[in-house]
Amino acid sequence: MRDIRKCMDIHTADFDWNHVRAFLASARAGSLSRAARTLHTTQPTLSRQVAALEAALGVTLFERVGKGVQLTLAGEKLLQHAEQMEAQATAFALSASGESVAMQGRVTLSASEIDAMFRLPAVIALLQQLEPGIEIDVVVTNAASDLKRREADIALRSFRPSEPDLIARKLFDEPCWFFGRRTYLDRLAGRTDDELFTQIRIIGFDDNTPLFEMVNRAGWRIGPANIACTSHSHILHWHLVKAGIGLSIFPEAIGRQDPDLAIALPGLGAPVTVPLWLVCHRELRTNPRVRRVFEVLGEMLGG
Repeated sequence: MRDIRKCMDIHTADFDWNHVRAFLASARAGSLSRAARTLHTTQPTLSRQVAALEAALGVTLFERVGKGVQLTLAGEKLLQHAEQMEAQATAFALSASGESVAMQGRVTLSASEIDAMFRLPAVIALLQQLEPGIEIDVVVTNAASDLKRREADIALRSFRPSEPDLIARKLFDEPCWFFGRRTYLDRLAGRTDDELFTQIRIIGFDDNTPLFEMVNRAGWRIGPANIACTSHSHILHWHLVKAGIGLSIFPEAIGRQDPDLAIALPGLGAPVTVPLWLVCHRELRTNPRVRRVFEVLGEMLGG
């Protein structure tokens, strides 16, 4: 392998910024296929972009390891420069957005499936009346979008951000309960606690350990044996509960919207309390349309 000192400086090379993004995504994901999904492209396209960057720099950036990739010594050295370039590009975009004064254009909002389905339609409808020039792009994900990398302009989150360049407004703390279809809960009526906690069926997530730890502290006695179905999709949970398959946990205000659903074992108290935070990048708050959407969200959801 070439001596690392002979590597071309990434700042002076002639290359496409998209190729650097492909390099960064691959380094972070450790897999070309996962990196391609992150960038919403195909693996062959991403592989060509990485290869083009290697050709422009005159170095090998990755080695194949099983089904994944691992940075070479040259790749490790150039990674920090690529991250600096990414940070500068992000700062440039944020500054440009902050200089915009038009109350027209797109604002990207990130929210979980449940929040997007039950909380956002009324907000977006009002925004269309108040500010018809603003286009709302909703990123529906149960993961936290990276606001610093412009994956979204504004996010609804269930935790307070720790990054110093993000600003956050706490909207409320909301109790979350296990809800079930009333006909399903009727079948459980009259059981002893031992029978009840043995027969309850739970619709859970991919990893239910944190959920079990939280709800069992509130008096529930459930575990892996109670799982009827798992999915990362909270909206699928909603429809499975409505089909009478079992119980799943939802915010109280959302679960009570459906007359067919009811709280399971309300005498135990809410097993989980979850906050809702409205989050935005500090620089983007100078953008009038982002600020306007932030304010309307805060007014409608936070009261």
